Amino acid sequence: MAQQGNQLDQEKFCCSICLDLLKDPVTIPCGHSYCMNCIKTHWDGEDEKKIHSCPQCRKIFTLRPDLVKNTMLADLVEELKKTGLQAAPADRCYAGPEDVACDFCTGRKLKAVKSCLMCLVSYCEKHLQPHYDAAPLKKHKLVEPSKKLQETICSRHDEVMKMFCRTDQQCICYLCSMDEHKGHDTVSAAAERTERQRELELSQQKIQQRIQDREKDVKVLQQEVEAINGSADKAVEDSEKIFKELIHLIKKINSGVKQQIRSQQETEVSRVKELQEKLEQEITELKRKDAELKQLSHTEDHTQFLHNYPSLSRLSESTDSSSINIRPLRYFEDVTAAVSELRDILQDILSETWTNISLTVTEVDVLLSQPEPKTRAGFLEYSQKITLDPNTAHTHLLLSKGNRKATFMSEQQSYSSHPDRFTSCLQVLSRESLTGRCYWEVGWRGGVSVAVAYKNISRTGSWDECGFGLNDKSWALNCHQNSCTIWFNNISTPISGSQSSRLGVYLDHSAGILSFYSVSETMTLLHRVQTTFTQPLHAGLLLTWCNGDTAELCKLKYTKVI
Repeated sequence: MAQQGNQLDQEKFCCSICLDLLKDPVTIPCGHSYCMNCIKTHWDGEDEKKIHSCPQCRKIFTLRPDLVKNTMLADLVEELKKTGLQAAPADRCYAGPEDVACDFCTGRKLKAVKSCLMCLVSYCEKHLQPHYDAAPLKKHKLVEPSKKLQETICSRHDEVMKMFCRTDQQCICYLCSMDEHKGHDTVSAAAERTERQRELELSQQKIQQRIQDREKDVKVLQQEVEAINGSADKAVEDSEKIFKELIHLIKKINSGVKQQIRSQQETEVSRVKELQEKLEQEITELKRKDAELKQLSHTEDHTQFLHNYPSLSRLSESTDSSSINIRPLRYFEDVTAAVSELRDILQDILSETWTNISLTVTEVDVLLSQPEPKTRAGFLEYSQKITLDPNTAHTHLLLSKGNRKATFMSEQQSYSSHPDRFTSCLQVLSRESLTGRCYWEVGWRGGVSVAVAYKNISRTGSWDECGFGLNDKSWALNCHQNSCTIWFNNISTPISGSQSSRLGVYLDHSAGILSFYSVSETMTLLHRVQTTFTQPLHAGLLLTWCNGDTAELCKLKYTKVI
């Protein structure tokens, strides 16, 4: 009883906010006491509402009360501390909103420490003691405090559900097994738990194994991230160094050209000025001679005239007129033309090289390529808008519909001369280069080859050199009314099955996949190429020399370009 008295004393001197012994106790106007910091914090949270209340009795104060330390309470708390009495132990703490409360406590409830599956009641340590002392209660099943004890009660029979119906996969009580679940496969909840426990353990093992596998994968990917970052940083550093060297070389060449121009300028100007001075001296001499002759012509003394005439009439040797023949006024324009030619060559080289560099960068693919789509809708996600390049079209091909359609014409078309034009084969390439994942469709009639080719495929020469599929720079699907053949490097592979009047082409450049499909209500794979592409590709069309042969790049719903 003495111990219980001490406990009551202890609870009287606890702050109802922090549940600990009062620190700097203050008493508010309603008579309740709190730690000074606790009540200050509580009222600070109510400042916005402009009202202040007691956490226990909820009395409202219009004005925030002034707090003064209650010295008498403070002295009593100190005395309690000296006698060895401390804050309420954990099991005596009051239950909060998130805690399971003791069902036996009256007034303010303490936290429950156990729940009984037989009693379907939760107990604090004080009220739990009989379960440890009374023999009948010792057999009860105690579990961690739970708010869901009522879920174990059958709502129909108000009995504990200790059985499990495997037929309906639900927990039931004994009466349920005799009623609506009669004849069902029923077992005790404990037996079902045992079996499910084994399944749970197997699932846990699988989960743990998967966790280990994924952790290994994460570690590998982290190493890949570090490797990618390191490689990218080095590539950027090396590229900057190389481009600086190229810029330095171009500046050096520029400086050399300027120096040569200035040197030649000085030499030529010096030669011209030297000749200019000779001419000016000759002009001065001639003017002097002209004045003397004029004076002589006015001499009245015939003897004097004849005496002086021989010496005055003789002229000095004139500057050779051929030495002052001026060439066409081009001077250093040829140098500008030569530098411009160098610029054009460099631009072409840089453009082609940049494409290869860009392709090399995009081919850095650590993860596996995405799987090839299964439906036309899936392919259309990679649809690519493609147009035909008139500069590559054979002169017997007429391009129309915004350079998407090619038609064989018996008369030549008035195309201008261009080095990219095919002269031997009746074919044309796309203007756009293709990398990444792309999809396009071709509608055709007559005889046609749907192809892809590198830009550097020959434009003149024999069919083997420039024909689609007849060399190692192009792949072609050749279609006629009753046959279909795939060509590469002059090797043909017949394809079984019928093709429709519309063909689909799917390209995954980095994965080296080129697939040809027959497109109708469904997608039918005709042939798939697996290789390594070393350059960007261009779409190509080749027609036979027959009137009426046409091939058209179909307009698609362009949803994504990669």
